[in-house]
Amino acid sequence: MNGLSNLHDMVLFVEVARTRSFSAAGKNLGVPGPTLSRRIAAMETRFGVRLFERSTRRVELTTAGQRYFDRCGHLADEVKLAEEALLDSTQQIAGHLRISMPVDLGLHLIGPALHDFAIRYPVITFSFDLSSSHRDLSEGKVDVAFRLGVVKEDQLIARKLGSVRRALFASPAYLKSHGHPLLPGDLSLHQCIGVPDAAAALAWRLSNGITSIDVPCSGRFATNNVGMMRVLAERGAGIAALNPALIAEALNNGALVAVLPTWVLPGFPLYAVTTSRMQPTRVKLMLDFMGTRLKFDA
Repeated sequence: MNGLSNLHDMVLFVEVARTRSFSAAGKNLGVPGPTLSRRIAAMETRFGVRLFERSTRRVELTTAGQRYFDRCGHLADEVKLAEEALLDSTQQIAGHLRISMPVDLGLHLIGPALHDFAIRYPVITFSFDLSSSHRDLSEGKVDVAFRLGVVKEDQLIARKLGSVRRALFASPAYLKSHGHPLLPGDLSLHQCIGVPDAAAALAWRLSNGITSIDVPCSGRFATNNVGMMRVLAERGAGIAALNPALIAEALNNGALVAVLPTWVLPGFPLYAVTTSRMQPTRVKLMLDFMGTRLKFDA
């Protein structure tokens, strides 16, 4: 019986280590905060070491706590997965999914697909976090994050779903005032709306399927938000590299038109990111579903 108690305490410890919070861990596990704190304190007494440094604002692992977490984190995951697999064999797939995604991509591409997934699995509940910034998955508040571009964190597991293609667009008013570029090189004479990057000058690599060319560009505006980029382009601020699916309404009502329509830019890779390869059934099902729906160069 003592072994089972130790196993339970290990699961409690791992959740606190991941959330860096007794209250958040207790909420996730359904264990009162004071009870959780007492169980961790009992573990520290039993081991004769401090596992956490506690402050009023945050809980941090000690060196000993980090070593213990490195060895047992995957074991706690296996325990939870085994329990969920047993439940899944006897009842409908259920549980809660916490998903993070970029704002415009979530509204126009990922969100509709997730709604279809929700219809297929009506007992699963969802929390969506839409933000241009990357959420920290290590805190345990996000199950899956959808991210554009290269995933640099080595500790994360990234599954590529496809790539989001881009082409050039501008407002009719801008083109009337500044003229239509006829060749990629003409872009150097135009206002180009870029992405902030203090380390590099703005340059677009354009391809027509036969030839690729790097075109140096410049402009007054730069933003890391697709929605703002679309607004600037619609207001006549310049030419923007955008995904057609994300600006379908602006194209349909004539607020934006294609520029150099036979040329496109490299797509941004789209990844689904998790902290571990070991995932509950609901997460695996969602990733498989989205992998099928979003296998695109949209």
